[in-house]
Amino acid sequence: MSDRRTPVVLVPSLSRELGATVAGALLDRPGTVVVHHDVGQLGQGVVVRSLSGPGPARETTVLELAHGCLSCTLRLDLLPLLRELAGRDGVERVVLHLDPALEPEHLCWAIRHVLLDDGSGTAGQAVRVEAVLAVLDAATWLDDATGSDDLADRGLAATADDERALAQVAVGQVTSADAVLLAGEAADPWEALRLSAVLDRLVPGVPRAGTDTAPEALLAAVGGGARRGRPTSAHDSLLPGQPPLHEDAGVRLVRIAPRRPLHPGRLHDALDVLLEGVVCARGRLWLASRHDTAVWLESAGQGLRIGDAGPWLAALSDPAWDEVDAERRVAAALRWHPLFGDRHTEVVVLTHRRPADEITAAFAAAELTDEELTLGPDGWRDLPDPFGRWHEDPCEASTPADDDSTHATTREEHS
Repeated sequence: MSDRRTPVVLVPSLSRELGATVAGALLDRPGTVVVHHDVGQLGQGVVVRSLSGPGPARETTVLELAHGCLSCTLRLDLLPLLRELAGRDGVERVVLHLDPALEPEHLCWAIRHVLLDDGSGTAGQAVRVEAVLAVLDAATWLDDATGSDDLADRGLAATADDERALAQVAVGQVTSADAVLLAGEAADPWEALRLSAVLDRLVPGVPRAGTDTAPEALLAAVGGGARRGRPTSAHDSLLPGQPPLHEDAGVRLVRIAPRRPLHPGRLHDALDVLLEGVVCARGRLWLASRHDTAVWLESAGQGLRIGDAGPWLAALSDPAWDEVDAERRVAAALRWHPLFGDRHTEVVVLTHRRPADEITAAFAAAELTDEELTLGPDGWRDLPDPFGRWHEDPCEASTPADDDSTHATTREEHS
């Protein structure tokens, strides 16, 4: 049975201009509508939405939000708009030119899961993600993805308290992509080779091309196994797509898999090795002080996040296993330990300047010693843990509004 939902193409880029150019080129296909939300004034509760095609008019709408946040922008306007456009005559495809502050992975999740306020269900019942087409500036992306700037340093932050790292967003746009379009050229052949080596390992198998290739042609190269907005899990494979494991232009993937649980204090010190000379890292940690909980690690450039990845399967009751993804159960069975079950540490690091032996040595030093190991799980819980409680954003799109006064008003202009 064919999927009758309206296809949506997401076009993320750190450059509003490059994103606009590529999204505009996609208007050449009949029935395409391009939507852009400019969140540059979100801190003042204002979002400017533009809508182009089909037809000659470009429609601009100024939204005034009672709560100036990205989540409210999605829930109160973008998601309902997608559902409306899907039912509009003449609209055969929607292209979302994303503001740099709007991360494609979160938006894809919201399309699938966030219930609309009018009770009509989710936007995903009317639209489907056909592809995420990331647009990179070949001259600057690698520096952005490995640097220390925040979005605010580049004037890209959504609000005054938006403290996200530029590298986090740069890497996230690419890892969410089903196709990558490279605009311009790297500074020199060596930097071009390094950029290619990073992308080969970051998104193996994802088609990419320069701007001499039409965006439509690049989208046509997206394969059947593409993510197309499918969310990833902390327990998915950390090496999807069979990336090359050899070193190229100083770039390589380093897999870390110590056999013992990690001491929280020494791990905290070891993580400094990921903050210089590394493009990104991601993985699961078996932290001795949190024996029943998988810990998720994610870094990009000089920013790093630690979070709760849920309980290990060994800590669940038998009935709870029925709710667990089959692939995770299989992976757990393959690594099952008679005492510790599926608890393990596995981290994959994409390094471009940091030597691999420095990374592996830092994590090896964080493993429990023989003496510490004899304390057992009850003793491990008393180890000093510097990681504290997990951070939770109080204004996620999946949560109810702060109060019943949350609303949006609009002023429309046509040009």
